[in-house]
Amino acid sequence: MPKRKFSREFKISAVKLVNEQGYSIADAAKSLGIDSGNVRNWVERYGPDAQPSPSTEASLRAEVRRLRKRNAELLMERDILKKAAAYFAKEQP
Repeated sequence: MPKRKFSREFKISAVKLVNEQGYSIADAAKSLGIDSGNVRNWVERYGPDAQPSPSTEASLRAEVRRLRKRNAELLMERDILKKAAAYFAKEQP
C-alpha cells in the first residue's frame, strides 16, 4: 500500500481538533480515518499555536473576496425579482 501524504493544512486541522475542539488524539484520528500516531506526531510538531501557511491565508482571502462579490450579485438579483413579483402582483384584477 502506498504511503499517504497529507497537506500541512490537513495536519493543522487535525491538531486543531485536539487542541481547540477537545477531541482526544484517538478520537481525532478515528474521525479522520488515520493512525493515531500520525495525529500525536502532528500535535507535538505543530503544537497549540498551529497556523495555516501564508499561501493558504492569501488563497482564503481571495476566496472570501470572490464570495462577497458573488453574494452582492445574488442579493441584487433577489431584490430585482422581489420588485418584479410585486409589480406583477399589482397588475392582476
